[in-house]
Amino acid sequence: MNLRGIYAPIATPFLDDEIAYDELAKNMELWLGSKLTGIVVLGSNGEFVVQSVEEKKELIKTVCKLAQGKKPVIAGTGCESTKETILLSNYAAEMGVGAALVLSPNYYKRAMTEDLIRAFYQEVADASSIPIILYNMPANTGINLSAKLVVELSAHPNIIGIKDSGGNITQIAEIIASATAGFAVFAGSAGFLYPSLALGATGGTMALANILPNECASILELVELGKHKEACAVQLKLLEINQAVTSRWGVAGLKAAMDFLGLYGGPPRKPLLPLGTTEKKILENIITKAKEDFKTR
Repeated sequence: MNLRGIYAPIATPFLDDEIAYDELAKNMELWLGSKLTGIVVLGSNGEFVVQSVEEKKELIKTVCKLAQGKKPVIAGTGCESTKETILLSNYAAEMGVGAALVLSPNYYKRAMTEDLIRAFYQEVADASSIPIILYNMPANTGINLSAKLVVELSAHPNIIGIKDSGGNITQIAEIIASATAGFAVFAGSAGFLYPSLALGATGGTMALANILPNECASILELVELGKHKEACAVQLKLLEINQAVTSRWGVAGLKAAMDFLGLYGGPPRKPLLPLGTTEKKILENIITKAKEDFKTR
């Protein structure tokens, strides 16, 4: 799989605490018709941590069926056990997924040494029938995959890249500079997409791509055309709305933004709570401002 382009880590729609597959199909129509390169199912924005194994499998199967080969699908398959990660990765392969996005185990934090994490990824990569993408998400896991560790793992023939959501641009630069040739680095947020691309990243997968897929894709398009000034201008316009649907309000903010823009966001699955009325109004103003900014671009 050639890991390049802009992917949306899609939100999982819930209705009455069950996955709303009809609403998912409608959302997929928009994403498949956009400039997105592909889809990520069961990413952090997909609320994978509150889904059963059976739900994860059905969701992977459904997204692959809806994609119909129009765009590649990546699936989040990281679990706390090595065994379950391998099983889910190979199930995803059977369903047609192109690569597995694997978050490191993190519950037993004091035991999570670099030696343990290295062994985990190597064992998963050895046993997976599809390529593995490392997933660095220290804000949620409390664990940072160091540049040194990532560079070491980049030598594995079945580990093809990393989604780095840490936002440490120095670390991202170190990985790009030293990783094995062909190893892809993806920005994990629209907040630092342009700086990552300017350094040599090959794309990104970010929450904002759920609601502004074409605007996110345009940054990559402009960089590939050598239009860095224009790409930087788009990046700056995305900062406030990106922050609103990530660090400020998270999944609840993303889903509220989807509802406002005509997609189905719906409620997050409990224990996460939906955005309150005041926060929704602030978010709507931010979205309206962002839309106006792009009209005048």
